[in-house]
Amino acid sequence: MKRLFSLLLIVFTFVNLASAQQDPKAGKILDQMSQKYRAMKAFKVTFAQTLENPSAKVKETVEGNILVSGPKYRLSVSGQEIINDGKLMYTYMKDVNEVTITENDAEAEAMAPSKIFDMYKKGYKYAYAGTETEGGVKYDVIELAPEDRNNPVFKVRLYINQKDKSLKSWKMFRNNGSRYTYTIKNFSANPTLASDAFSFNKAKYKGVQVVDLR
Repeated sequence: MKRLFSLLLIVFTFVNLASAQQDPKAGKILDQMSQKYRAMKAFKVTFAQTLENPSAKVKETVEGNILVSGPKYRLSVSGQEIINDGKLMYTYMKDVNEVTITENDAEAEAMAPSKIFDMYKKGYKYAYAGTETEGGVKYDVIELAPEDRNNPVFKVRLYINQKDKSLKSWKMFRNNGSRYTYTIKNFSANPTLASDAFSFNKAKYKGVQVVDLR
């Protein structure tokens, strides 16, 4: 699980959030964005994830998709499939045809892709960092910083559409010099959900090896 989200997580104007108070303007925009997504029963996103580490001369981009409904989600990226039914997590590795079952990890779940819309509400300071325009669309830029100094992610930058409050992209900056950019390519609100959308159906994975770590 932690390997996935370390895979899943350039620098413009730096805002020193470590000593900042909560920014009311940023808070209002974040609340509007959060309300937009929380009003949906479910949503599906196709995204591009880019990992960059200048010192290591690394730049890699992969694409993935995630289906979200409340605390449940189904994430596919880079040969892995993560299914969370709200209580248990199923991590399927396609290359070895193996699924690992674990109980939810609260620490790892805090950085889950499905939580990006609400993560600012607990354990983060936030500030308004200006606007940027891309393709004729204006975006508000909000920066978050964890209150926990031991968090390996020291800053998250969100790009929120000024007009409809949708989240276009976000960047995560890690202490090891790596930065992860996530860009939403396609978004579908309230898609039709299959009955097993958030469960691991072993019958669909012929010969799969099950590692139960509960």
